[in-house]
Amino acid sequence: MMKKLFLLFAMSLFLFIAACSSSSTSSNDNDSSDSNSNEGKVQITWWDYNAPEATQQAINDIIAAYEKENPNVDIIRTYVPFADLKNKLLMGTAAGELPDIVAIDNPDHQAFSAAGVFADITKEVEEWGEADQYFEGPMSSTMYDGKNYGIPNSSNNLALYYNADMLKEAGIEPPQNWEELMVAAEKLTKEGVYGVAVSAIKTEQGTFQFLPFVWQQGSDLDKFNSQGTIDAINLWKELVDKGYMSKEVIAQDQEATAVQFATGKVAMMVNGTWQIPFLEKEAKVNWSVTTLPAGKEGSTILGGENWAITESSENKEIAWDIVKFIQKEEHLKNYLQTAGRLPSRKDVIQDPFWQNDEHLKTFADAMEVAKARAYGPDYPKISETVQEMIQQVLTGAKSSEDAVKEADEKIKPLLP
Repeated sequence: MMKKLFLLFAMSLFLFIAACSSSSTSSNDNDSSDSNSNEGKVQITWWDYNAPEATQQAINDIIAAYEKENPNVDIIRTYVPFADLKNKLLMGTAAGELPDIVAIDNPDHQAFSAAGVFADITKEVEEWGEADQYFEGPMSSTMYDGKNYGIPNSSNNLALYYNADMLKEAGIEPPQNWEELMVAAEKLTKEGVYGVAVSAIKTEQGTFQFLPFVWQQGSDLDKFNSQGTIDAINLWKELVDKGYMSKEVIAQDQEATAVQFATGKVAMMVNGTWQIPFLEKEAKVNWSVTTLPAGKEGSTILGGENWAITESSENKEIAWDIVKFIQKEEHLKNYLQTAGRLPSRKDVIQDPFWQNDEHLKTFADAMEVAKARAYGPDYPKISETVQEMIQQVLTGAKSSEDAVKEADEKIKPLLP
């Protein structure tokens, strides 16, 4: 208990400034919460961060379908902006005002599980008997200390998008390894166009984009001070120093990168599954996608969200029934397709929607090797250390060797 209280205190302190300045606005998107029609019903509260209108409608359709089959249940859905969710969970824990069900970014799942915010549903998952239908990466993100604290809901990963016309004009094929990436970046760089772009911003996005390159060289966070990590950051540094990649990547998020690619200012970019709907609608260029260029081995990283039931919920049985309902293929497919996300389930991802689309299939196939950021409850602090290292090297503030060594010294005590 003392450990959980300490973790909650540490997390609260870590996010205190953001919490104080947060504009955490939320709204009830479920019209069925009218008090006159809900007398005698069990009310289940639900938080998620699905902002796009079409995605919200898909969520509301699932809720309406569940309520139709279970007229004694009234689900009260609240939209919480993604940037505010962790703060709102911490404040809700302190005030005793948490929802029954919450969507959580998968790298944050272990931290809240360790702090006692999420309920242990190991027994329920075992009795359900469908855990083996999930890819290893997504399911590992719901686990902590050998117990299960949630169910994966959607996934994404990273690949290399490329301007097909620019590559054809340069007489090159999509790069499949680091050497080919460097050659392609050089040939594609010209006035007004950078050869390649990543997001090296000092947020989780920077860590998200960098870790696959570390893994591709056989390194990892538990052996961060290694040649593999140095090779990975030196690759990025060389691209910047040679002018093949903009120096502004240190302040550029994944959405800004996608906009530059869509307007022809970048020939190749590292980005995720969720950019496909944007590019299909807004891109002014002929684009395609391929797997991330490999180092010593191929690798990509897992992103996405999970569902969790809070430990404080007084209706865990009903909440678990809802989570299972969401995972039924007929409900899950529409939501995932609308949101531009990948299934975390092996069976659902076999649907022609993901298998027959040339762009989506690249990401779908990568789910077999997509690795989760499952590094224990202190991962947020670890990620900050990685972000700082990236910034130091790309700006020239420190050598790659010194920055990596210092980061390793900070990371080691934070690993489980």
